[in-house]
Parts: sequence; C-alpha cells; structure tokens
Amino acid sequence: MKRVYLSLGSNLGDREQMLRQAVALLEAPDFHVLRVTSVYETEPVDRLAQPWFLNLVLEAETSLLPKLLLARVQKVERRLGRRRGVSKGPRTIDIDILLYGQSVVGTTELTIPHPRMSERRFVLEPLAELAPELRHPLSRRSVGELLPATAGQAVRKARER
Repeated sequence: MKRVYLSLGSNLGDREQMLRQAVALLEAPDFHVLRVTSVYETEPVDRLAQPWFLNLVLEAETSLLPKLLLARVQKVERRLGRRRGVSKGPRTIDIDILLYGQSVVGTTELTIPHPRMSERRFVLEPLAELAPELRHPLSRRSVGELLPATAGQAVRKARER
C-alpha cells in the first residue's frame, strides 16, 4: 500500500457537498481514506474572474498504481459533473494527485509530484495541517518550508471537518 495525498476543490454548486461526495466516492477496498483536512476557502489562481473555491486535502492508502489512481480520480470527477471546458475555469469538482509515496512519475497523462503544488497555498495550507514535515520528493523541502513562499495568496479556514 502506498501513502497518497490528494487535493480536492470545488467552486460550482454546493461546494461543500461536492467535496463530501468526492471523498465518499473515492473510498473503496483499494483506496482507504485515512485523514481529511479542514475545509479552506480560497481565491482562484490564474483565472480570477470566477467564484472562490472550497478546498481540502486528504491522506489515503492505496494499492492502485498511479495511472489507475488517475483513472479512479477522473471517474469520480465525471460522476460529480466535471466537464473539462475552459482551462483553469469553474468546476464542480477538481481532484489532483499531489504525492504518491516518494515516487516521481512523469508521463504525458500524469506528473507526480503535482507540478504546481509548491506554488499553491490552497494546496500547502491544508497539507501542512496533516503533514507539515512531509518532504517534496524532488526539492526535499518540507511542506512547512514551502508554505511561506505562498503568503500572498488568500486562503482562510472555512470550517473544521
């Protein structure tokens, strides 16, 4: 079993319900959710003219290989109404694989660790809630060390889970 971290976000519809449903749909015999962070409200990044997001990070154990995990994540996104249209635009649910153990994956379909996780406070803030000492497999810097560089991004705790 591999320890994995996923980032979930929603800025359309009942955002909190979308996050809850996604966590529930991910749970399976080959994917066990261990811990889920508080919910954070975050400003959009890149495409600013859209509603704010609710985000969380979950920690899980899985026997799925990375590409099969990606397929599972995309299946959950489709089931919850995710339509890939405008890049970085509004979405009912977005699920990103942040880390897969200490593995590094680089294919046309999948990059692990997530290539922009170190630049995004909406990822690092909740991840620090779970594992501030967790080290990025490439930079070897801890989540706690990466977090200060994202200080200008608006992220606030929406509520405890």
